[in-house]
Amino acid sequence: MTQVKYFVFDAYGTLFDVHSAAAKYKDEIGDDWDQLSQIWRTKHLEYSWIYGRIGVQKTFWQLTGDSLDYAITAVGGVSDGLRDKLLKAYLTLDAYDEVPEVLRELKEAGLVTAILSNGDPDMLDAAIQSAGLADVLDDAVSVHEAGTFKPDFKVYELVTARYGCAPGEVSFQSSNRWDAAAAKAFGFQVAWVNRTGQAGEYNDLPPDQEISDLRPLLDLIG
Repeated sequence: MTQVKYFVFDAYGTLFDVHSAAAKYKDEIGDDWDQLSQIWRTKHLEYSWIYGRIGVQKTFWQLTGDSLDYAITAVGGVSDGLRDKLLKAYLTLDAYDEVPEVLRELKEAGLVTAILSNGDPDMLDAAIQSAGLADVLDDAVSVHEAGTFKPDFKVYELVTARYGCAPGEVSFQSSNRWDAAAAKAFGFQVAWVNRTGQAGEYNDLPPDQEISDLRPLLDLIG
């Protein structure tokens, strides 16, 4: 990876653990808490793809609630009042352990650190503040500015337009293989953060790096 000046990160699943909301209330949810969380995440992404494709305006927060409602119905047995607790917890997701240190070292090396996310601006601000990342992130770019969701190229263009840079000057990190593939097709240099050991796919759009967490990024700055 060469000539990288901007390190841009997907937020949910890459910097923030999307399953930490359900994990916080796993005792109240019961044995199916992980299944509920997995369905919630899957439907959240699926809804963003569909609404983005058909051009119907929905905020990411609306989709957060819609996908949770589906997950609760699919799993069943969720007590009254837990929905609101889970939504509130989604605003304050845990950051992965290595995230603060890696972002700090990148920033101290003089590189720009930023988020590019489907999340609404207020959602991202809440997550950044609760995780204590405000001092190690230069920017948080929301798809709200593009009026659609990833993987539309208009989303990735937000970065190049914002910084007046070429795609090749950007290192984009995502835990979502589809997001990494789209970013690669756009022209970013890409690190796929394969935290859960998923099987590879989109072989015609390989990432420049496959890493299990963010620490190997520090090798790029010596």
